[in-house]
Amino acid sequence: MIEFVPPPEQGRRFTQKTRVRLGDTGGNGLMRPDAVARILQNVATDDWDELNIDRDLQWLVRRTSFRVVEGAQLPRYGEYISATTWGSGHGAAWGERRTNIYVGDALSIEAASLWVPVSLEGMPQRIRPGFINSYGEASSLRKVSGRIAVPEIPSDAKRTPWFIRRSDMDIVDHVNNAASWQAVSEVATSPVVSASLIHHGPVEKFDDVTLVSAPGLMCLEVNGAVQVSCEFQQL
Repeated sequence: MIEFVPPPEQGRRFTQKTRVRLGDTGGNGLMRPDAVARILQNVATDDWDELNIDRDLQWLVRRTSFRVVEGAQLPRYGEYISATTWGSGHGAAWGERRTNIYVGDALSIEAASLWVPVSLEGMPQRIRPGFINSYGEASSLRKVSGRIAVPEIPSDAKRTPWFIRRSDMDIVDHVNNAASWQAVSEVATSPVVSASLIHHGPVEKFDDVTLVSAPGLMCLEVNGAVQVSCEFQQL
């Protein structure tokens, strides 16, 4: 179960301000899941760049979960928002990052992401002291499990082809995390208020991908194997 731990009283936090743009929303004017994912990626990247440590590493997201907090709603087109992020725990070869998204001063979205460090050649690495020391007790004392499970797919799940676009690819030549989240918007019939997306393996540019959908579930399969899964709830 995902734990959305509160911000630490001490330790590093990083905040980035932006605005909900036209390309972030659907026809209802509410922020889409892939826009949430992009904000989480951007604030995490800029936080890490500002730390300016371990420049021989890059980070790949393994799991991202978010929820709209009780009494709040998804950010709307044109609203000014801010994202505050911090390191919230680690394991042997992964780090957890928590992020809160605010509309004005009001908390709207809580998110927790599991990231794995890899070398510039793509080889997994162990968590280094720089990460643990940079985020203080919130990261150093809380141990996080890296175990993830493939969800059970109903026998009556719908299957359709999922076509990869050039714009979906990122610098490591995989379908980007935010692009994978776009598949959630394809199968959700109303605004998504909580979701957890897991990368079980990479989706690459020449893969034949199948989009699998059932109520509250989206998967991307390659050769019958689930490479991405997302369980979600809607309004």
